[in-house]
Amino acid sequence: MSTTDPIADLLTRIRNAITAAHRTVDVPASKAKVEIARILKEQGYISDVEVRPSTDTPGELLHITLKYTKNRSSAITGLRRVSRPGQRLYVGAGEVPKSLGGLGTVIMSTSSGIMTGHDARAAGVGGEVWAEVW
Repeated sequence: MSTTDPIADLLTRIRNAITAAHRTVDVPASKAKVEIARILKEQGYISDVEVRPSTDTPGELLHITLKYTKNRSSAITGLRRVSRPGQRLYVGAGEVPKSLGGLGTVIMSTSSGIMTGHDARAAGVGGEVWAEVW
């Protein structure tokens, strides 16, 4: 199955796994998805991420271990795709958005690689706003 928006597919699979209270979720891997998962782990939204060979499909799988609190609520409250294939959102270095007034995380693609909005502001670069996590 091929999707037209692999990033939205990743976010939807994570959102669905959280709704169903799954411990892990597997997603077809790509360089961009690995970078997004790395940022989610660095920011404390997921416990672990690893790239595994797929047994039934060609390519590799991204194995994501979700993070929950003691009372079984997810570390991720919300995930939102900002820039979509039909409506891209590019921002300059001075217009990098903050998610939930700085409490959430913005994930964006810049000329310096995939990074958080905070890192993009610090580096003084703009780019395409991919997603928002809180």
